Amino acid sequence: MAEVKEKLPGEAYCFACGPENPIGLHLDFQFVADKYVAEKNLSREYQSYDGVVHGGIVTTMLDEAMGGFLYSTGEKAVTARLDIRYRKPTPVGADLVITGWEEGRRGSFVNMKATIALTDGTVTAEGSAKMALVD
Repeated sequence: MAEVKEKLPGEAYCFACGPENPIGLHLDFQFVADKYVAEKNLSREYQSYDGVVHGGIVTTMLDEAMGGFLYSTGEKAVTARLDIRYRKPTPVGADLVITGWEEGRRGSFVNMKATIALTDGTVTAEGSAKMALVD
């Protein structure tokens, strides 16, 4: 299990995970075995139509689960390609589990996967990304 890296001063304002951003998601990921996991319950300020989390917010949470995984292990990476599949509407006000993990590597690219699920295990969205490692 990897240890979560401390945020540098400017990173504390990250929209997805920064604790200092007043309008941010404040995602708090921890490593559980080889997966990067956060739990979140989103209010209606993050909805698109009535009772459903906006797709851009869903995408942000998936991207953070994948990119944040690498960052938290001490590797800097940027998203080179991002694919999202919306399986079911992600409900506002529901307890969500966001999970990211590494699938494999080739050269300076890392293939990542992530899901958003309800606490009963129902997956509402899944993502895959090719992350480019940078210096």
